[in-house]
Amino acid sequence: MSDSTASLRRQIRSADDLQSVVRTMKTLAASSIGQYEQAVRALGDYARTVELGLSVCFRGSGANVAMTGAPVEPDRGKNTSRIGGIVFGSDQGLVGQFNDVVTDYAVQSLAALTDRPRVWAVGERVHARLIDAGLPVVGRFAVPGSVAAITPLIGQILVASEVRGNRVAQLYLYYNRPASGAVYAPVSQRLLPLDDAWQRRLAALPWPTGNLPEVMGSGSATLSALIREYLFVSLFRACAESLASENASRLAAMQRADKNIDELLEALNGKFHRLRQGAIDEELFDVISGFEATL
Repeated sequence: MSDSTASLRRQIRSADDLQSVVRTMKTLAASSIGQYEQAVRALGDYARTVELGLSVCFRGSGANVAMTGAPVEPDRGKNTSRIGGIVFGSDQGLVGQFNDVVTDYAVQSLAALTDRPRVWAVGERVHARLIDAGLPVVGRFAVPGSVAAITPLIGQILVASEVRGNRVAQLYLYYNRPASGAVYAPVSQRLLPLDDAWQRRLAALPWPTGNLPEVMGSGSATLSALIREYLFVSLFRACAESLASENASRLAAMQRADKNIDELLEALNGKFHRLRQGAIDEELFDVISGFEATL
């Protein structure tokens, strides 16, 4: 009996230690969600400024060619795909179906395109799933561990995908976005070519002050610079929302684990107390039997 109670003590102690780790991970995940959601909110004002600048440029003459992302002659002898896809996933586990959901969504969407795309994966785990799905993954990036690390990542993505050199005629984003009523939902965004309806909406935006803006210097250079900032804002937002979704998925997984450990501890403690009470009753019975034998 003592061996059984000792074994149960070890199991209870191990479950307590595991629950401590799970609750620490819950706290970190909850803290990270707030950090990335705050980054998305802070990005709103800058995104609004970029859109206002684009609205001025879009009203000018000759903007249509730059806006539509006209195709460029491909380099012969190289990968001539004009379509690029960027898929945001995770490097770490304990996120449930997070990577599977965004991979399935990206595979289905990219399969409908007319050309075989070049794909860049953000995250080791989503990278492996994209390869298993048969997509031509040409690059992989590590998932940033903080808001400060997002900006360097975006620079690496833009260089690798050759967006700055206008080498990609079509560029799509795939990532998980936080959703109300659920932890997250997969979404996509076409970055290039710029959407016609979006261009017209920006061109119709009223200027917020009475002082009308004027584009100084080369209008095409200003437009190109603003489009680069638009790409940066879009990629930054996608990355931050993906990270918020990843941590929300991890938080949900840790909450389920915490609940399961509570149930396990309740069962182990109940069994331990029953065994201990049985041992005590047995000892009392021996004492009483010995006492009665002496009478």
